[in-house]
Amino acid sequence: MTTASSAGNYMLRMLLFAAFLTAVVFTHASAQVPNSEYWKYMRTITPEGYVCSRATGPIKIDGRMDERSWKAAPWTNTFVDIEGARKPIPRFKTRAKMIWDDTYFYVAAELEEPHVWGTILFRDQVVCLENDFEIFIDPNSDSHEYYEIELAPMNVLWDLYLITAYKDMTEGMLPDQAWNLNGMKSAVWVNGTINDPRDTDQGWSVEFAIPWSELAQKAHRPSPPKNGDTWRVNFSRVEYVFDIVTSDRTTPDLKNNAYKLREGIPCDNWVWSPQGVCNMHSPEMFGYVQFSTAAPGKDTYRPDLLIEARRVLHDIYYAQRDFHAKNKNWAGTLTDLGLDYTGNAALTGQPIIETTAKGYTAHLTVVLPGGKSKKMSIRQDARVDVTE
Repeated sequence: MTTASSAGNYMLRMLLFAAFLTAVVFTHASAQVPNSEYWKYMRTITPEGYVCSRATGPIKIDGRMDERSWKAAPWTNTFVDIEGARKPIPRFKTRAKMIWDDTYFYVAAELEEPHVWGTILFRDQVVCLENDFEIFIDPNSDSHEYYEIELAPMNVLWDLYLITAYKDMTEGMLPDQAWNLNGMKSAVWVNGTINDPRDTDQGWSVEFAIPWSELAQKAHRPSPPKNGDTWRVNFSRVEYVFDIVTSDRTTPDLKNNAYKLREGIPCDNWVWSPQGVCNMHSPEMFGYVQFSTAAPGKDTYRPDLLIEARRVLHDIYYAQRDFHAKNKNWAGTLTDLGLDYTGNAALTGQPIIETTAKGYTAHLTVVLPGGKSKKMSIRQDARVDVTE
């Protein structure tokens, strides 16, 4: 029986969830919930890959990246718009680096910015309501149980653990906003003067040390990783259009100098690996980070051998979403969805859809080099499973 107290708690959870979605998922007027039409473009994008080498000495988390390990690590490509090539090149440059050791996964980034500013001061505020830098980590590429870490220019963190992406959440799957990455270190270094509109800054850089012991909670694989292991990772930079509001730029008194977001203009999202859609919560589009024990530049990035099978599974997933929206039930065959994979050399045959009490599971077998194969599946909530 539902008591008044439990009913009240349920309503409170729903209200908090609604507020969360409003603040985060639909912060931007242009935020998109992908469907099969979006997916047709998304699946043409090849996620970025990065070989992450081990640190060769201690790393001081100060935002400076001046240790030998950082200097040896390659930069990622310069960030692009979240939707990829269909959108203009970002107006400010952003790039990142990664290294690792037995204790931490280190991430650093350099953000070009003529005016570094921020008013967010307390941990776990909704950091993306102002300019920020964000990290997304899906250790085993199942599109579930992934981590989100956001950092504001005042070195304020917001970290979340997501059971599944927003588009697939149901009651009981709310983001764990109370969860914290205990032991994580972060730092911001500003090349200029923060919150001072009287001068022009060069930008800001961020640095993170993320404990493997914390990531291990939901990794479902070795953490720290083994040599050659690959995790799904992406980075996002949120950048707003703003105005400088000042009564007298020559005065040393800053109380009349301020930055103000320009109303009615959505923020930009600039990313390492294009999502193809204005939504960071499509984990199937995250980039690949390959962990290596070789010296920087001595290992070769190896693309995901399962990528075509992952795309086929998401063909089915997005087609099923549209089918269900129209028919209020799930399709039982590929024919119902208008899909046909005859002649697809990556597969041993046509995928099979099995309807279940909760929805469906689509199964396929992917061909690997040397005559080996793996079985893969996707559910109605976009969870991808691989049978080793």
